[in-house]
Amino acid sequence: MESAAGSEEDFQLFVDVHGAALRASGVPPLYWKSLHHKLAHEVFDAGEVFGIMEVEDEEVEDDSEQKMSLNPGTPPVYKVIVTKEDGLQAANPDSIFLIDHAWTYRVGQARQQLWEIPGLLHRMANLTGVGFHGEVPDDDIIDNVLAELWAFSHVYKLNQGSAEEQVPIWYVMDEFGSQIQHSDEPTFQIVPFFYGMGQMAFSLLWPLQDLNHGEEVTWDHAHGEQNPLIRKCMLLPWQPADLREADASVSEPPEDYFKGILASNKENLPLPIEPPVYQKDKTFKVYTDFKQVLNFLNAPRFVFTEDEEEADILYLYDHFKDYRTLSEKRPHVMVNQFPCESLLTVKDCLAAVARRTGGVNGPKWLPLTYNLCTELPQFVSCYQQRQARGEDNHWICKPWNLARGLDTHITNNLNCIIRQREGTPKVVCKYLENPVLFERDDIGLVKFDIRYIVLLRSVHPLQLYAYNVFWLRFSNRPFSLDHLDDYQKHFTVMNYVDDSQLKQIHYNEFIPMFEKQYPKYAWTSIEEEIYKSFVELFQVATAKPAPFGICNYPSSRAIYAIDLMLKWDTDGDGKTIMQPQILEVNYSPDCARACKYHPSFFNDVFSVLALDEVAGHNATRLI
Repeated sequence: MESAAGSEEDFQLFVDVHGAALRASGVPPLYWKSLHHKLAHEVFDAGEVFGIMEVEDEEVEDDSEQKMSLNPGTPPVYKVIVTKEDGLQAANPDSIFLIDHAWTYRVGQARQQLWEIPGLLHRMANLTGVGFHGEVPDDDIIDNVLAELWAFSHVYKLNQGSAEEQVPIWYVMDEFGSQIQHSDEPTFQIVPFFYGMGQMAFSLLWPLQDLNHGEEVTWDHAHGEQNPLIRKCMLLPWQPADLREADASVSEPPEDYFKGILASNKENLPLPIEPPVYQKDKTFKVYTDFKQVLNFLNAPRFVFTEDEEEADILYLYDHFKDYRTLSEKRPHVMVNQFPCESLLTVKDCLAAVARRTGGVNGPKWLPLTYNLCTELPQFVSCYQQRQARGEDNHWICKPWNLARGLDTHITNNLNCIIRQREGTPKVVCKYLENPVLFERDDIGLVKFDIRYIVLLRSVHPLQLYAYNVFWLRFSNRPFSLDHLDDYQKHFTVMNYVDDSQLKQIHYNEFIPMFEKQYPKYAWTSIEEEIYKSFVELFQVATAKPAPFGICNYPSSRAIYAIDLMLKWDTDGDGKTIMQPQILEVNYSPDCARACKYHPSFFNDVFSVLALDEVAGHNATRLI
């Protein structure tokens, strides 16, 4: 039998490992010992205290508010009540309960798991109220289950491991937990909890008050949100509401937004300095941790040093922070970053600064974008207005600051979009329902995107260049507005997808192929519009002083990758045009393909940025 001392030691270890998470989730310390015991011994004793009761239609027939609070589309409807004869006391240390998870998934794998895991589709169909009684599964049934699932799914995130491992994990509680209904005045709290010692995730349930026999167990799906309008938006998956009267317009955020970004980035802005003047034949010592730079930069006026303190140029992979000290002690040292450049390279900031161009929906070269953390009511109103007008309502949810399509989802399901904000901070952008497509001989008409490299040499005056080579990426399946979770149909970045084909077409081969497919559209004219969009973007991003714009630091230089697509649109005269759509601006882009096919790439980049030599270096001055 386990000794009291051993038990106490085990509990202390449990607190050491999980105490911070329990405090962050608001689990009262009163319950920790009992929780530890139940987790260690897998005690699921909720059935001794609670029961599930079917709600008769007449119970809610005249109570529309209560009826809307029930999970929609779930015939019959249930609720959970206290069945213990003497009720439940919140002060009882044992009044915390484990709820098992029926299914744990990541969004991109959900469809495949519903197809492949025996019994899962039946269980989820029963739980969500989708009719499926022994038929052979098909995509329509799975689509219906996935659509209803957003009223039953919840999320947690691991804060360790690779970027892929930190993508939010969604889960569905078992039939007991999933039947606990929402209330604005809840009787219980529910939180997810990852038990590290058992490598298992559960939900924890504990009372917020004493309950008598027969009283209902409820929880608040918008826990912690006080703003009535935002609460109404968050609760739409359970309580439908018409929010079309809310203002759907968005504008540039207030100054505090930009000050907050500077503070969270922990950047120390530089002091004003005079632009450094270098000897005409100076050889620059380069300190870098980029293998591609070390392998391909061999122009005669650049040499490498392993001593950061003696370098003339710092070409760094990680974000540089302390511009203040650099400006005070080594103002002549060039660095491959600009203070406050995250205003371009982080997706919510990109949309915010782009709004300086004016107009209700922002610039024509950026898809309509909402910040789901700060502009949820505006987005919901926009979505519902578009729905009422019969307009396309496909949207793409993107994390603010993740690359490679991680945790990025395309959907026309409003509930899905609303719930996405609970995983990681996201923007939602209008998905291009009418992209310009490229005909692949082996597949047909597919989506493609274009990556341009731009070089920012100066903010004031604005000196911006485009590298004359651009790169293309293609989807692997014909485009259509269905199977929105089919990565190889709707995305173009195939470098990181196992067993996927990577279609290579070089820019100089692409141009004649494209003009043959679209003989009315000369590439020179399209590229002119692309360059105009780049100029306008950098003009608004540098229009205000730091931290409201990219900082004017004369010793900064930078290289960015701009990913864009083309969409069909009309100009002011009603003429059909190909309109560039900037998708994102990337800091420290992967230049492996550039170096492989154009070995002079970094010689060109360094010559333009450091030496101000453009002729013969594959670059075009944009402004």
